[in-house]
Amino acid sequence: MVVAEHVGHKVGGKGVPRIAAISYMGLTRLINSVIPHYQGVASIRTVDKVFDEAVAAAEEMIAANQVDVIISAGANATYLRERVSVPVIRINVSAFDILRAMLKARNLSDKVALITYRETDAELQEVKQLINLDIAQRSYTTIEDARLQFRELKAEGYSVIVGSSFITDLSESEGLTGILAYSPQAVHQAVDAAIEVSRTQRIEKTRRNWLDQVIRHLNEGVIAVDPDERVQCFNPASERILGISSDKILNRRLSELLPSMGLRETLAAQEEDLHQIIRVGSRLLMASRVPLMEFGVNSGAVITFQDSTSIENADRNIRSQRRTRHYTAKYHLEEIMGESRSLGRVCELARQYAVSESTVLLTGESGTGKELFAQGIHNASPRAGGRFVAVNCAAFAETLLESELFGYEEGAFTGARKGGHTGLIEAAHGGTLFLDEIGDMPINLQTRLLRVLQEREVMRLGGTLAAPVDVRVIAATNVDLKERMLRGEIREDLYYRLNILMLHIPPLRERDNDVMVLADHLLRRHLTQMGCDSDPQPLLEMLEDKLRAYSWPGNVREMENLAERLAVFFMHADGWSREQYRRALYSVVPELVTEVVSADPKSLKAERERIELNHIQQVVAECDGSLPEAAKCLGVSRTTLWRKLNRANNAKSGE
Repeated sequence: MVVAEHVGHKVGGKGVPRIAAISYMGLTRLINSVIPHYQGVASIRTVDKVFDEAVAAAEEMIAANQVDVIISAGANATYLRERVSVPVIRINVSAFDILRAMLKARNLSDKVALITYRETDAELQEVKQLINLDIAQRSYTTIEDARLQFRELKAEGYSVIVGSSFITDLSESEGLTGILAYSPQAVHQAVDAAIEVSRTQRIEKTRRNWLDQVIRHLNEGVIAVDPDERVQCFNPASERILGISSDKILNRRLSELLPSMGLRETLAAQEEDLHQIIRVGSRLLMASRVPLMEFGVNSGAVITFQDSTSIENADRNIRSQRRTRHYTAKYHLEEIMGESRSLGRVCELARQYAVSESTVLLTGESGTGKELFAQGIHNASPRAGGRFVAVNCAAFAETLLESELFGYEEGAFTGARKGGHTGLIEAAHGGTLFLDEIGDMPINLQTRLLRVLQEREVMRLGGTLAAPVDVRVIAATNVDLKERMLRGEIREDLYYRLNILMLHIPPLRERDNDVMVLADHLLRRHLTQMGCDSDPQPLLEMLEDKLRAYSWPGNVREMENLAERLAVFFMHADGWSREQYRRALYSVVPELVTEVVSADPKSLKAERERIELNHIQQVVAECDGSLPEAAKCLGVSRTTLWRKLNRANNAKSGE
């Protein structure tokens, strides 16, 4: 057996997909030329074998647990697929591949033949219409059949044969010229498909192991049987509830041992029988019987049960209604509060972006209101009547995020929901998909997301057909995506696909005019919710300087929390003296009075303030000392300008 092996590096602490390319000479050489592109992504070995020898080589690797997926072509692929237990991915020949091979053949002869396994190629007609060439098409089923075709073609004056590696090598042994029909692109597609199949298999195995662990630790009894009603699963809870050890019941028919729990009728009728009260000896149990299906085929049945001490809790859980998920956007751009010029520019850009179908990337610190802007853009867009589906990319483990986003087909893995599961991308069809914290999306899922953005189609886990989707994507991040791209944590092609319409939400410390507007609104809202109609204006006036001077590292979200604290304080401070009020207030919001400001004149902050003050003084001088006119030129309120000058004067007098 001739074997060439290219082993990839370990990725993320886990083995890379192991692929065996079983082909014949010419195609093997082509595959070997493609393998270096997958260094670090897959472990690929090539084997020069066909038919029975190919099957023997494959079974040897399978027995040694050395292969996850096999790729092959033509008759060899069909022969392997019918005889081995691992998936076999076929290297397909496209009409373009045939056209390329025929053009090459035309340089050698005016009479060319295409020989394929079992069936003729329907795409040949398209090729014939494109080139002026006498093309004969034949098919074969055995080696002797192929040799007979060669002899007949040779007798008819055909000297060039286009086909698989096996056909081209065999034709040359008959004195004919062989041209390989396969292209590097076809090999790439097969390897990519094999990698995806391998990943799906590993996800399924992980889920199966996870499910086994869950079943073992359930307080509910679980008994699963095969189609012949022989027990295959008998978890520890079943042993405890029924008082029977698993070694006495495994691989025996359930009805013969526990008639009242038998699953013969469930297997025959293929119907669920849920929440029935049954008696087993002296025990009263609540049981549910469910048939099991895999890829549309009956694979057994399962009965789950609880003892009498759990029946009341189970009954309450059964009657509880599941909360329905609502994919709606509550907020509109008009509801975004603020009077600052920077926020106004962002809102205006958001309105312009709303009418576009292009992807929007929202950037900004945590708490600036990125999802509020995302909802506002959706509600201002032509998609306002569609769904707004939001998902936090950092809130799920990788495997769960993949199934949540892309969904899965029925039977895609053990425990998959009957009928499959619609992913959030499909759920957003006709509307908007909001991907929050996109910078934390695992690198493996970025490739699949990129396909959704480029091709506008999504393939479920375990699926074979891609479904078209009409979604507008809005992504958000509080990290520097470009920096992560340079570190290799974000794919470069995904970064540029996301960063089409970029909208940066300014932090609250850069929206000085908005601080008091937001504080007033949020405080009054919390007081109203608490049933208080008192005017909080005196409280806000007492805190105004500190609210404006604070850096707000948590932005609007932090202000929301602070306003709620102030509302609780305000409700219980009636009748206090001003001194009591002030001392208690500062203990409620200590961050406003304890924020450390560097006194080092060499610090960056001090230098920034010095440059800012020089600029302010220059503008005031150019306006002949008019503060209202200077404030207008600087784009700040008169209060802000006065506060900055007053702070500088106080600092100077304290020197």
